[in-house]
Amino acid sequence: MMIPVVLLFSAFTLSSAKVLNVTADLPTNYEYYEAGGVESGLTDNKPNFYLNGKEIFIYSGAFHYFRVHKTYWRDRLRKMRAAGLNTVETYIPWNLHEPRSGEYDFGNGNNDMSNFLHLQEFLKTAREEDLFVIIRSGPFICAEFEFGGLPSWLLRENNIEIRTSNAAYMKHVTKYFNVLMPILAPHQFTEGGPIIMFQVENEYSISGKHDLKYLQLLRNLMISKGIKELLVTADNPDKETYGTLPDLFLMTGNFDKNPKTQLNILKSIQPNRPTMTMEYWGGWFDFWGNSHTKKTLEEFRYNYEEILRYPASVNIYMFVGGTNFGFLNGAQNLKYDDENTDFHSITSSYDYLSPLDESGDYTDKYWAAKELLAKYNRVHTKLPDVPSAPKKIAYGSVEMEKQIFLYYMLQSIKPVHSTNPIAMEKLDINNGNGQSYGYIVYRKTNLDIPANGILEIEGRVCDTVMVLVNGILVSPWLEKSSDLKNAFGTSMTKNSKLTLTDKHLQGATLDIIVENWGRVNVGVYKQFKGIWQGGMKLNGNYLRDWTIYPLEFTKSWTNSLTQWSSILEDSKGPSLYRGTLEIKGTPEDTFIHMESWVKGIVIVNGFVLGRYARMGPVQTLYLPAPLLQSGKNDILVFEHFQPFRSVDFVKNHIYKSY
Repeated sequence: MMIPVVLLFSAFTLSSAKVLNVTADLPTNYEYYEAGGVESGLTDNKPNFYLNGKEIFIYSGAFHYFRVHKTYWRDRLRKMRAAGLNTVETYIPWNLHEPRSGEYDFGNGNNDMSNFLHLQEFLKTAREEDLFVIIRSGPFICAEFEFGGLPSWLLRENNIEIRTSNAAYMKHVTKYFNVLMPILAPHQFTEGGPIIMFQVENEYSISGKHDLKYLQLLRNLMISKGIKELLVTADNPDKETYGTLPDLFLMTGNFDKNPKTQLNILKSIQPNRPTMTMEYWGGWFDFWGNSHTKKTLEEFRYNYEEILRYPASVNIYMFVGGTNFGFLNGAQNLKYDDENTDFHSITSSYDYLSPLDESGDYTDKYWAAKELLAKYNRVHTKLPDVPSAPKKIAYGSVEMEKQIFLYYMLQSIKPVHSTNPIAMEKLDINNGNGQSYGYIVYRKTNLDIPANGILEIEGRVCDTVMVLVNGILVSPWLEKSSDLKNAFGTSMTKNSKLTLTDKHLQGATLDIIVENWGRVNVGVYKQFKGIWQGGMKLNGNYLRDWTIYPLEFTKSWTNSLTQWSSILEDSKGPSLYRGTLEIKGTPEDTFIHMESWVKGIVIVNGFVLGRYARMGPVQTLYLPAPLLQSGKNDILVFEHFQPFRSVDFVKNHIYKSY
């Protein structure tokens, strides 16, 4: 048998090396496994996987299409194949594909994220780039994504029990799967497509639920809609309770260390069946206010080689770093309680210390993975040349020229009136779907505020709050990591109190602006945002009759704003600022450096790019070129506390914590 020459790579930039294609005479992935015609899909009734009757070890990488602009899908997929992977794994986010109940978007919608949702195009491109596909369709996906990929409008349903066989929940799951599965079915391997495996739910053993009937209902629903490829589950092998049904699913494992121990547990649970790591965590994500996470090349290489040597199939999570665009970052609450007593918001960057970073650039882990795959893969197939590294540019500084105060922003929003404060999900807007993302403003007018009057918010605010009296910010800044704990203005404090003014004010306007900083992705399912755990009091007396504004920052709304004015010197408090980036020629990828600002969001040409916070650890936002245009580009910043007069552009992420 012909053994191809193996190139060993060390850490170097692609610009300094030409990579020779040494596999040109070999069959492609599909030529090898489809030779003689397709008679069967992936099977798990022997110690190793077989695809169409041929033994296969699945060497996969995680790539979330909804975290990368579709212009770059082919680039990332080709880089994965060039590394030696034979498969790509992706989640499917329910909250994006059904943004409002009964309204589906697979790239054909008019939503701000529509251009990231062309699922069928992604699947076709994966096949064209010679990769098989693992689909993790949920309905819950975790992924450190907003609400674990669940739509927030589920919370409007009375008596719903999420991630169970509860009738109210399964009613919506069934409607969604009745649309999703017929889209996926034609792309199965046995139908001429790339999908060789489906994962049912995700990490159910740590869900806080133990309703295995639910998993069976999902399986039956998928099969009834034409799904016939191998069905699996994924859990942490060393957990005492398993979220799977051994007779119906192959269990795969998620972990980042002790590979032999974890894989031995899997093998003991299901002897004489294939062993697979569905998530080998080669990197990790960041929380706002924490230090930047670190997982070294040495750790990555050692554990990955242990899995390959075992031998087991393996999916590197993540292989392609991505971005939590807009308001789509998730959060964690390690106490798993509905009050959010241990809430931690995840950054907009989902770089994950991946082999391919957030901008699609190569890291040392890429070359290590490529070397190890060449060493351990028993089946030699044709690989493409390694594509060139992406070009990035620092555009310099953009001066902020205009400003809109919160007062004028709210004038263009139709408010909701309520006797008591209510959660954003409960607002009767968006055709009965409530508010999913952004901010919610509770306004009380014609209010008499005694000198040293004390505002009390019952329960916990979800997730951060700004308080304005007559348009003046009176609540503390959230600038440093330490500001998140035991202080007014965050979910970490219960029944928080704030002195509003040292003077007696008559006919005052009180604004309470609450930020949804991301819904917890696992273990907590009462995910309401805003003020909902109790009322608000002034000197012990409840305040009633609120005017409530959903501040969603949709592209259509942002681009319709007209009441711009010159920037007020020494401006403080929540306000929107605008500058113009002028680009000559074709735009390139760049990063926006926001360390001089305090906390808020950045909007590019009406699209919410993501969040920033001086507390760190990341001080930059990745801005892919497809979101820019030749000529003038609007750069908007919604700052919570105090603006800076410009934003800067750099070529890479900058990490620093305060």
